[in-house]
Amino acid sequence: MLRVLRGLANDAVIFLRSSFHSRTVLLAENLFLRKQLTFYQEHQVRPRRLTNAARLSLVVWSRFFEWKAALLIVKPATLIGWHRKAFRLFWKWKSGRVGRPKLPAELQQMIARMVHDNPSWGEERIADELWLKLGISVSPRTVRAYWPVKDPSRPSRLASQNWKTFVRNHARVLLACDFMVALTARFRILYIFVVMEIGSRRILHCNVTAHPTSEWTIATTARGNPERSHMPVPHS
Repeated sequence: MLRVLRGLANDAVIFLRSSFHSRTVLLAENLFLRKQLTFYQEHQVRPRRLTNAARLSLVVWSRFFEWKAALLIVKPATLIGWHRKAFRLFWKWKSGRVGRPKLPAELQQMIARMVHDNPSWGEERIADELWLKLGISVSPRTVRAYWPVKDPSRPSRLASQNWKTFVRNHARVLLACDFMVALTARFRILYIFVVMEIGSRRILHCNVTAHPTSEWTIATTARGNPERSHMPVPHS
């Protein structure tokens, strides 16, 4: 960083010194330098790799004139890429730290303790408990960010079992229910309620109504499978 600032300072001094020269002197000096660069370009002499200070200097001074006709050592796309990189670095420095501030250490410890003391609770339950009992508003995603990586009090089978594994292990006792919409010839909307057994993919019951309600859904589910009417039916 010090080297870059030193290079920019030297260029600024040269720029200020050149501002006192006459236009004829500047044009002659410009032509003199361009002739030397043209010589190297005609003999295909590869230039040395530019330093960060030189790149930043070219980006800064290119803002004051039409630089494309004067650019010889790199392609225009390269200089544009340097300009974009400098802008990103400047914006990152101006913006400061990115992201939300971390939760206080006491709240982080409280979340870890709630996870440890309540193995069956999930992120939403912990977020609700914090809001209802303590008035602390945090999202379930924030709770998940401070979730203990390894909790020895939790059985490994609960920690490693995802939703797909749970459904596969209990497919024979799970039911799936959902509504489908059908449009009649008279443009009337009908709601078709279907109950399916997960394990066998067998349709246990279906019914149709134009005005579905929670009472109608519960009654239809019970009539479709009386032996399982006492079990909660998960929605897909």
